[in-house]
Formats: sequence, structure tokens, C-alpha cells
Amino acid sequence: MVASVEKRVETDDAGTLIAAPNLHIRLLGPMTVRRAGVAIALPSSRKLRALFAYLAVAPQPVPRSRLCELLWDVPNDPRGELRWCLSKLRRVLDDPDRRRVETDADTVCLDLSDCAIDVADVTRAASDGIETLDEEELLVLSRYFVGEFLDGMEFDRSPHFNAWIAAERRRFRGRHVAILEQLVRKAPGEGLFGHLEKWLQLAPFDRSVHEILLKALARDGRLSEGEKHLAATARLFESEGLDAAPIREAWRTARAQAATLTSSATTAPTTLPAAASGGASGSADSPTAVAPVASRRASIAVMPLASRAGLRVGYADGLVHDVITRLAKLRSLFVIAQGTVFALHERSVAPEAAGRALNVDYIVTGWVQTDGPNVTVAVELTETRTARIVWTEVFSRKLDDAFLVLDEIGNRIVASIASEIETAERNRAILKPPSSLDAWEAFHRGLWHMYRFEKIDNDRARQFFEMAVRLDPTFARAYAGLSFTHWQNAFQGWAPREKEIDRAFDFAGQSMMADDRDPSAHWAMGRALWLRGRQDQSIAELEMAVDLSPNFALGYYSLAFVQAQAGDAQAAIGAADHSRHLSPYDPMLFAMLASRALALVRLGNFSGAAEWATKAAARPNAHPHILAIAGYFLALDGRLDEARAYAAAVRRTRPDYSVDDSLSAFRMERQATVLFRKGARLVGMA
Repeated sequence: MVASVEKRVETDDAGTLIAAPNLHIRLLGPMTVRRAGVAIALPSSRKLRALFAYLAVAPQPVPRSRLCELLWDVPNDPRGELRWCLSKLRRVLDDPDRRRVETDADTVCLDLSDCAIDVADVTRAASDGIETLDEEELLVLSRYFVGEFLDGMEFDRSPHFNAWIAAERRRFRGRHVAILEQLVRKAPGEGLFGHLEKWLQLAPFDRSVHEILLKALARDGRLSEGEKHLAATARLFESEGLDAAPIREAWRTARAQAATLTSSATTAPTTLPAAASGGASGSADSPTAVAPVASRRASIAVMPLASRAGLRVGYADGLVHDVITRLAKLRSLFVIAQGTVFALHERSVAPEAAGRALNVDYIVTGWVQTDGPNVTVAVELTETRTARIVWTEVFSRKLDDAFLVLDEIGNRIVASIASEIETAERNRAILKPPSSLDAWEAFHRGLWHMYRFEKIDNDRARQFFEMAVRLDPTFARAYAGLSFTHWQNAFQGWAPREKEIDRAFDFAGQSMMADDRDPSAHWAMGRALWLRGRQDQSIAELEMAVDLSPNFALGYYSLAFVQAQAGDAQAAIGAADHSRHLSPYDPMLFAMLASRALALVRLGNFSGAAEWATKAAARPNAHPHILAIAGYFLALDGRLDEARAYAAAVRRTRPDYSVDDSLSAFRMERQATVLFRKGARLVGMA
């Protein structure tokens, strides 16, 4: 919720808050500071103003060295100038009873928690979800944008500051566009064309705004204006090497629809097409019969990373190429080709504008820099249409071997992007009526239930995966999801084992027939073969999964799971560790930890096994099998009181649970079976 809107304060015509905190700071447009509604005369030093703005938006204290590097081009005494600027800032910002300029050791920050700041409100709204705001809240935010972020604040000899301000301007321009888009969709009445005009100015290559404008012009009977706009837009797109055919088609469709409207419909207020929604009948958690929906996948563009401070451009470009290639190998996303994103970059199309021109759901931006022996890579994943930052991370490594280091960073970037998008898509799908879901959304709704590891949720997951393959019979991952639900039924003892093993195998086969290059298909087949007791074939399929996609964390986890029970225990530990490295917040993290514990107990390391098993049991979605092995391994390590507590936890949910349930689920080799039974006897679960 936007803070200023939540308080329902009054605003003047320019959007300035009247009845709000004592200090008001505006950074969109020319910088202004007001105290009790009266403008404060800021010091004339542009460096001081730039320092103030940078600290005002910094999320954490900033080292003095960074501030000196940012704003001073090697003057005689940069730290002395910084101290002078800070003393001047204190006179502007500090109150007699409140100190806002804070210095601690070698860092500087501003405490503006009691101030009203336009960019803070916009940032908070983007973080919470611009699409969740109502018309009034959106209008308040839109009035903040009276100009670019820090108008007129560039410096001739401060390249680091200029790079920062350019990035911030792109970020806030993207947020402004997202606000305007939501206004157009939620308030399509009197102010529609004004919002569309601003949106066009900010995002001239965004196909959506042109299509909405053309439809609105056609509905209003303004066909001549529509033809002129189409001609100008086609010239603009073609001059940049972009395809204008979809916009021409949108205009033809809009004219045809306008021609069929009745006279009464043409006098109604202009409206925009609403998002598909369903008046779902039945339970909100159960899919209903649906008509086929066009297949799709979430789409993503990885833009070239900016190169800073001496790093060879080839390294940054090579990292982007590697990330694009690895994301494509996952086959879970529609990934824009490298040639397209680099072509837009060479035409100086800003990343956010490129994302809208390409009509992708997500965009990746960032920068790379070297500092002596170290390399730093900053990456940001953003939802294109809402400007919400989904994930951001800064990776810093020693540049001992550039290619190995960038390969490791690339692994983390790819795995993190895939995981964060999957989470975002799952969370979005769970909020939609089941009858409105397309195949992609139904699949992610199934994932949401699948990862809860309860029988009722497993059944619901199966229903949504069935819905996904009904809508898209070529959806390999949905078949893999179906295989997993039947695998779970067999492993957990929720249904007759042999029948569920056969179904897990059959759906894994259908996944491979749909797309035998999808790593999830081989992952499903490897797990189904393990259920059938075909260890070597299982490992071969799982190795194929990670060969197809070296960033497929679940493939490495499943290799660890299989090897930990009856294969190479040391290899299991390496695979478990690698899966956690790739996806440290994975929903299957409990199983990754438990696989490491299984391998350690086979190696005779009872203390280590107990430690990792208790970590696995502490995860929120750990099921009774995981709690049981924590009890067994703690008992083997002599920690009987803790072991009995886990045994009691298992019995609360499964009163008749015994070691036989564990051994029927897992496929432990003979010596490990002996250890399981010994631990179970010690805690009364034999």
C-alpha cells in the first residue's frame, strides 16, 4: 500500500502532500525539499544535491569510499569535501530533536523514516504490486512524475554517478509506465487518452499501448486518427527493425469490431478488454471443465550487462550468452534469442523499453565490474508490465580464473531466475479462478499443491496437471508433474504401490514423447525407474537430465537421492551439495538435505548424518519419512532424547508408523537397512 495514500492525506494540483510528515522530498523532476509546506533553499552545490539524492534512495549505509568514487574525480581531498557536504546536509535535514544524517565508522546513511519521499512511495508500490492499487492510489502516484528522476543532475566528470542516475531513470520510467498501464486498464473513462499519450511518450515501442489506443479510436469512430497513428507507428517500428504486422492486424480487428457495434453500444463509455476470468462453479480448489486455451510459456529477455571499471566487454557479453543458452536448455521458459536483445541494445533501446517491445513477461538487467583481483556481477529480474523487482543479487568473486568464475556465477543466475519465476507464476496461478487458467497456469497451480506434500494436495495437484495436458497435449512438464504425483502416492503409501508405480512410469514416458529434450522428462523417468528397482537405468536417465541442462537442480537432487541409498555415497554428497548450491531455497530442500544425511549414515558418519537429518526435518514441508530418519540417525549418534521427540512427532500424524514403512519407501542397501532397524529399535519404532 502506498504510504501517502493509506493516510488519505490531501494533495495540491501538483501532487504535493499537504497534511503529511514535516519534511517532504521530491526527486522526480527538479529536486525540492519542503518543511511544513514551505520550500527550503538548498545549497547551490550540485555535488551536495547529488550526494543527498544518492543517500535518500540507498537501501543501506554507503561506505565513504564509494561516495568519494561516485562524485569526486580525484580531487585534492575527497574525504574533506565529503565531510563538508555532510555538514551542509545536516543543516538542511536535521531537526533540533532529530538527527537524520548518520555516520557510523566508515559508512553514511540518512534516516528519512519520518519523511514523505515521492520515489519511496513509488518504490514501495512497485514492491507490493502496482496492479493491486485502486484508481485513486494510482492517480496519486502518477502525479509524482512531473519530470525525470533528478532532472538536470548529470556531471561531466562523474561517470559512476552518471551511470547510476541513468539506471535509476530507466527504473522509474518503467514504474511510471506500469502505473499508466494500470490506470488505462482500471480507469478507461474520461482520462483514457491522456494516460495513453503519456504511456506512448515513455514506451513508444510497447505494442500493447498502440493496440489499446487503436481499439479506443475505432470504438469512438475516430478512424482517420487511427489510420494516421498506424502509419506513423509502422514507420517507427520498421526504422528500428521491429515487426509492425501485429499492430496492423490489431487495427484491422478493431475496425471490424467497431463496424459490428450497435448504435447503443457505440454511445457507451470506451472500455478495454478485461482479463480472462471465470465464474468458476464448484470448489475454488478444484479445476472445472474448460475449453482449450492457447498454449504459452512465461517469456524472458536477458539484456546485455553493462561493463564497468575495466572488465573486458567480451566477458560481460559472454556471461549473457551463457545465461541465455542455459535458460533455453531448461525448456521451461520462452527465451528471446541473443541476437535480438543485442540488436535492440545496439540501437540504444533501454532495457525496460526493450522488454515491452518484445512483449516478454520478465526482463533481466545488470552490470559487471572488476576491482583489482575481484569481479562483481549485479543482476535484477523484473516483471516487465508491473516494474516489480522479483529478484536481485550481487555476486562478488576473486577473478583467479575468469572463465571458471563467470561459469559459477552464471550457474547461480540461471538457477535463481528459474526458481524465482516458478515461484512467482505459482503464486499468481493460485489466486485465479480454476476455470480461467490456461495450460501454463494450471501447471503452476499444480506445482503449488504438489510441494505441500499432503495427500489431499497431491490429489489436487494431479487434477491441475491433468487439466494442463488436456489444454496442451504437448506440455512435457505437465506430464512430468503427473508422474511425480503418482510417484508420491507410491512412495508415501497413499495408494496401492504397484499400480501407482506403473502410472508414474507411463506418464514419464508421455513426458519424453512430448519433448525428449526437456530435462524434467528424463527426471521423471529416472525417478519412475528407481521405483521399479532399476537403479542403473535410473541413474542414466537422471544423468541425461543434468547433461541436457547443467542448471537443473532437481536433477542433481534426484541423483543424490538414488545414489545415497544404494549407490556411490560420496557421489551422492557431491550431487546433494550441488543441487543446494544451484537452488538454496528450493521447495525440495528438505529432500536434498535428507539425501546427504542418508549418504553420511552409510559412510558411518552418524554425527554428520544426524546433523543433516535434523536440518531436513526442520523444513516446513518435511513429511513423516523425513522426521523418521531424523529420529533414527539421532539415536545412532546417541542423542536419544532428541530422537524420541522426532519419533513422537511421526506418531502424532501416523500412529501406526514403523521402520517397515521407511524401508518400504526407500531402497536402502543391506548394511544401511541394518542401521535403520537399529536406530528404530532405540526409539521404539521397530
